[in-house]
Amino acid sequence: MKKILRLLFIMTISTATTVVYAQSPVKVIFDTDIDSDVDDVGALAMLHTFADHNAVEILGIIVTSEDKYAPMCTDAINHYFGRPDIPIGALKGFPLRDNSKYTRQLSQEFPHSLTSYDEAEDATALYRKLLSSQPDSSVVIITVGHLTNLQNLIESKPDQHSKLSGLDLIKKKVKLWSCMGGVYPEGKEANFYRPDPASTKTSVEKWPGQVVFAGWEIGDKIITGGEYLQKSLPKESPVWRAYQLYNNFEGRQSWDQASVLYAISNSNDYWDLNKDGYVVVAADGSNKWMPGKNDKQAYLVEKMNPAEVAKVIDALMTGKYSSKF
Repeated sequence: MKKILRLLFIMTISTATTVVYAQSPVKVIFDTDIDSDVDDVGALAMLHTFADHNAVEILGIIVTSEDKYAPMCTDAINHYFGRPDIPIGALKGFPLRDNSKYTRQLSQEFPHSLTSYDEAEDATALYRKLLSSQPDSSVVIITVGHLTNLQNLIESKPDQHSKLSGLDLIKKKVKLWSCMGGVYPEGKEANFYRPDPASTKTSVEKWPGQVVFAGWEIGDKIITGGEYLQKSLPKESPVWRAYQLYNNFEGRQSWDQASVLYAISNSNDYWDLNKDGYVVVAADGSNKWMPGKNDKQAYLVEKMNPAEVAKVIDALMTGKYSSKF
């Protein structure tokens, strides 16, 4: 652990696990396909836990989903955690659907301000507004879904928020993209190929700064959201309700939470990084890591036992820990 950092959390799940956070709050834009899997809910809960202890400032949430209840579900979670004013942007121009296991129910059972999908801000405009208002090289973008909105940001033109193009705005304002996507060293993963593999190619090939990929193989071994979460959260929590609706606390892989933990924690205890190379994305969204010189891309490599990482993530999702400052 880096001793110069000031915020230390001791997680209290059977064995103590230490999490170290950055010295000042990390400015985060969270881009989520909240609807298809429940790990998006867990990842958002983690961000709120970080924010509760001034480790994160949640600038905004981008909903990259065609689920008609996804923005309201996100808003309900934000309200529950006491941050009702977090701006929410949504992907526009697609036919909406209603087949999530939890978004409609959370929207109906928990208070929120948004009344419809259309009421959410346009995702590209919100991305640009948020980035333009921040100091240079200060923003971390965490994507845990498909990359349509990120592609739209990359390809965006100057507007009322900034005279810069999308690429120039990213170069100026973003210090890290933490991406849950792909399989390493090679494979085919849903965020990269479904439903918009072209956006993956564009985003990966044109991204001008640092990016760290959390591959499918990382989160697949980290099982959270089971009995511990069921017993630790009140039934009045939308996080509790989402995991109940999704699979009744049978436990679920933590793909999205891994990207959040990497982006916010300043610890190198959890994973190593493979920095020797770069990822190539095919037209069908499959990917392959190519060895070679590249100083901007890396992917997570297992280091800590995934069961121990799961304890950290469960603690962050539930807030069951003691803290030292």
